[in-house]
Amino acid sequence: MTVVMGIETSCDETGVGLVRDGVLLGQALASSMEEHVRFGGVVPEIAARAHVHAIVPTIRAALDDAHLELSDVGAIAVTTGPGLATALHVGVAAAKALAIAAGIPLYGVHHLAGHAAADTLDHGPLPERSIGLIVSGGHTSLLHVRDLTRTPIEHLSDTLDDAAGEAFDKVARILGLPYPGGPAIDRIAKEGDRTAIRFPRPLSGSGDPALGFSFSGLKTAVARYVEKTPDLDVADTAASFQEAVADVLTSKALRACRDQRVETLVVVGGVAANSRVRGLAQERCDAAGIELRVPRMSLCTDNGAMIAAIGDLLVRDGAKASSLDVTIHPTIELQTAQLF
Repeated sequence: MTVVMGIETSCDETGVGLVRDGVLLGQALASSMEEHVRFGGVVPEIAARAHVHAIVPTIRAALDDAHLELSDVGAIAVTTGPGLATALHVGVAAAKALAIAAGIPLYGVHHLAGHAAADTLDHGPLPERSIGLIVSGGHTSLLHVRDLTRTPIEHLSDTLDDAAGEAFDKVARILGLPYPGGPAIDRIAKEGDRTAIRFPRPLSGSGDPALGFSFSGLKTAVARYVEKTPDLDVADTAASFQEAVADVLTSKALRACRDQRVETLVVVGGVAANSRVRGLAQERCDAAGIELRVPRMSLCTDNGAMIAAIGDLLVRDGAKASSLDVTIHPTIELQTAQLF
């Protein structure tokens, strides 16, 4: 059985994980988030410099966590896209150097395929067919997944503008809450009434695309409400906004399951760590007789374990290794897990 190292540097977190035969052996994560707080969002060049400083210590920490040496690693998987170009270059350069030094195969993989594969580390192989809801700071997508490594992944819908996680960050700024906005809103929303304000549910009208996502207008609705409300209750506003997002995400995901006659919904990505998204998804899946799979919170946000997981699936499937000339793809859509 081959130990696969996964390297993830698509945004502001340097992640390294080690997986063998579907089992997570160890991982480590370094984040530059604190360096971006004063800017209210990720600054690509700051993220890239942080990756340069963190990549070697994080690789060492992951190997130590797994009680392994580099000589025990039989393959390396690395995120080659999508993501911040300068950040991706750091991970790809490190992966190539390790692959050449150790004489082992390299697999360039799609970041979102890694998110989908993360669930296999907690719940085992995906079923033959499932609906994947990938929801993060940069992506909000509904996917029809058959086999992550063998068949093309069908995009059922993608957000037309802001991703859900991006909307969380922007609304948090409007409410005077710290960056990153998702955890900040989730925390304060627990003190509020999610029924206090009826914010709009984007693209939920009879003439709208049934599976479409759009969160820019919802963000604007919150901003207008804040502007005209002198005695603003931040907790109620946060809870009501969060409810609108969770309602849209889960209702459309369940619609996709019904449309495709699929009995499993997999929710992954950073926003999958949101307590209301998880809770409402569970309620609605239970009512509809749909199996819900959501990985543990530490596997929802960007991490190296998820990249090792998709690399492990590729290795076990006998996939041909990527070329050492493989390069980054900052804006590539998810169609196949492996990028050459």
